[in-house]
Amino acid sequence: MNENFDRAPGAGRSRTPQPVMNPADGDRFNPREPLRQPRTTPPLLDNNINTTSSSDLLAGGDTRRQTKPQPNTYNSSTAPSKGCNVDSLVESSNLSATAPEFVPAGFGYYEEPNSYDDADSEGYYNMPAITLSDMVEDILGHLSSSPGSFESDIDDIASTLNSWVTTEDMLKELVELIYTQSTAIQNFAYTGARLCNYLSHHLTISPPGGNFRQLLLKRCQREYEQRDVAVKGDKERQKQFHSYVLFLGELYLNLEVKSGKGPPTRAVILLAALRELMNCLLSNPVDANLICAVKLLKLTGSVLEDVWKESGKPHMEELIQRIETVVLDADCSRDVRQMLLKLVELRSSNWGRVLAAAAVSNATPDNDPNYFMNEPTFYTADGTPFTAADPEYSEKYQEILDREDDYFPDPYDENGDDSYDDEMDPEIEEAFESFCLDAEKKRHMQKK
Repeated sequence: MNENFDRAPGAGRSRTPQPVMNPADGDRFNPREPLRQPRTTPPLLDNNINTTSSSDLLAGGDTRRQTKPQPNTYNSSTAPSKGCNVDSLVESSNLSATAPEFVPAGFGYYEEPNSYDDADSEGYYNMPAITLSDMVEDILGHLSSSPGSFESDIDDIASTLNSWVTTEDMLKELVELIYTQSTAIQNFAYTGARLCNYLSHHLTISPPGGNFRQLLLKRCQREYEQRDVAVKGDKERQKQFHSYVLFLGELYLNLEVKSGKGPPTRAVILLAALRELMNCLLSNPVDANLICAVKLLKLTGSVLEDVWKESGKPHMEELIQRIETVVLDADCSRDVRQMLLKLVELRSSNWGRVLAAAAVSNATPDNDPNYFMNEPTFYTADGTPFTAADPEYSEKYQEILDREDDYFPDPYDENGDDSYDDEMDPEIEEAFESFCLDAEKKRHMQKK
């Protein structure tokens, strides 16, 4: 095989003979094209750049073949001449194989601005400081979206607030934030009252202006003094006042005041405030005020009546009488009047409570009024509700079963008959038999 055979792709296909290197010439050879300039060489001068005219480009000529190397393209100190050898090139070079890094000529270092060292600058990485308002809003938002996590998270919340609230102004800001959230969102009133009760016992700060519970009651007192104006205000003002009234009711049920002699008790000052707020609402018997009064009594009626009975005060009787007068005389809607009558009926049944209930093991329908409390409610054909406590429960329940049989017949028979015809259609039966025969033939063919 020829030793000079060129294995490069496309070799030997050109009609022009390739130059052959002469060993006697050393490193010199006659290239057909100039070598590509190394990328690490300094930029060329404008007068040394070989340009191509637009006429040559339009003619479609090969610019590589037309370009000729210029004699002064390289620096004389680094560019090798035809007569120099490798050793002289290495000796004259400024490059070092032991250099830590290679830096091309003309390369400039980029220095990042040292903005984070300046305390007064607002650099990209400077984050805004978290304030007490932001942190409390996050806590209240978490409790509002996940009220079930109150018991598991309240210890951490109190510990965090103890580390943040260190001045009287910050304590006042905390009280205002919790009060605003509890009165702005009605469904948060219960959770807000529980939070207030826990913080009143676990916040360690107690400035001269008052502790958490005292500042909270002062904030409620300011709204209480505006009751006569708020109850007659516009729709938005009344809505804010009603949210405050319901939050105060939750606060009375959940806020505990410790005493040195006995167990914790409820705040007596809130008891008197609720009675005055109820009278204020009934004195202006518009629909919104009456609805708020009904909600407040459903929430706190049983507790208020027990406390007033123990002290021998007939305040609940007076409130019920005023409600009955409003039902007869006030110009309210029919739905609100019905709500007031239901409230009077609820109070006559001891607020739905059963004080003397039999033990679970001995409970029967005769001695335990709550025996059928968890039973489902059914409805007759005319819409009359009944439960298992109804004397005619068995007969009415059987009627429901019969009605369901009429409406939902046996799924196997479209006509509602109990019989089930398991015979197939003749065409389906014939197709099925043909399928079985074909399958049997295939099995015999596979065995053979």
